[in-house]
Amino acid sequence: MIRTGLVALWLLALVTAVGSLFWYQDWVYQRPTPVPDMYSPVQTGSVIDVPPLVAVQPDKPVFFHFFNPDCPCSRFNRPHFQALVKQFGGQVNFAVVVMSTRTYSAEQIQQKLGLAIPILTDSSLASSCGVYATPQAVLLDARHRLYYRGNYNRSRYCTDEQTSYAKQALTGLLTRSGRVTDERALTAYGCSLPFCKIDND
Repeated sequence: MIRTGLVALWLLALVTAVGSLFWYQDWVYQRPTPVPDMYSPVQTGSVIDVPPLVAVQPDKPVFFHFFNPDCPCSRFNRPHFQALVKQFGGQVNFAVVVMSTRTYSAEQIQQKLGLAIPILTDSSLASSCGVYATPQAVLLDARHRLYYRGNYNRSRYCTDEQTSYAKQALTGLLTRSGRVTDERALTAYGCSLPFCKIDND
């Protein structure tokens, strides 16, 4: 009887610890990523240089996925990004911009994401697009003007369809139905560049 009680207490403590860890991580994610001291905002409508590798479909919009393989938020976002490529790949040029202090080959990134799309390692694209966290979505119109830079979703696991911001931006551009203006979409959340951490201290 005593042994059963101790096992039950141990299991309760374990469940509580795991639940607290998930709650803490989610709470940390809800806090905006600090804006770097030297950050220079990039205005909507700014023309962004697009590498030739990306313009597979000429005269179509471009979607940059800023991705750090070592960032937990980027890993949680993977199924959501895959779904966007599957849904909009025929209408938009997708490319991944790898933001990491570690070196990865294009094949490694394609394997991690399960997608055969262009992989870029030019970190200067982040400053060109005004990106300072991962994961971040950048959508350019067919003339390579910045249309959207922001989050994929308000939920850490990208499960809230109501706040599927990147999808809303893609739909808005393709159907000309309007821009995403929600402040939560335009304020960066996630891992600071270029390190694998959520630095909100």
